[in-house]
Amino acid sequence: MPDGSTLPVRCTVNGREYHWRLAPGTTLLEALRAAQVRGPKLVCGTGDCCACGVILDGRSVNACCTLAGKADGATVLTAEGLLEAGRLHPVQAAFAETGAAQCGFCTPGFVIRAYALLQEDPDPDEAAVRAALGGNICRCTGYVKPVEAVLEAARRMRSAPAPGPGAP
Repeated sequence: MPDGSTLPVRCTVNGREYHWRLAPGTTLLEALRAAQVRGPKLVCGTGDCCACGVILDGRSVNACCTLAGKADGATVLTAEGLLEAGRLHPVQAAFAETGAAQCGFCTPGFVIRAYALLQEDPDPDEAAVRAALGGNICRCTGYVKPVEAVLEAARRMRSAPAPGPGAP
């Protein structure tokens, strides 16, 4: 809009309410980064690498190609929002313990995709994990360790179910 108009966006990110006034065309990733939410990363800017992955109202999306206006009235969960009272979520712990997080740049996107998968399918096989992580681009791991991490997280979550983020 040539007159410098902004759009109001109200959303909850990792349990915290935000009220933004954003220029039309602002991406969710731009809004999150401006709000100091650092988990989602800008790598490709086209939705091809998944380093910017977030959960928007229960769906895994690439924040770099999702307009921030889509988050109006919504709930956004990022990898750092999975922490519970300073404790790692089983997905995060499994990534750390299996060596699936090497340079760490793509890790938040992997963690979000893994979390989304395990919400839908608590007992995925290796093929399902590979399919779910298929869009995440990583130059360090060779994908073996991230797949192992997701399978390990699934095992842990099945044996000791924990409440999800924001649960009492």
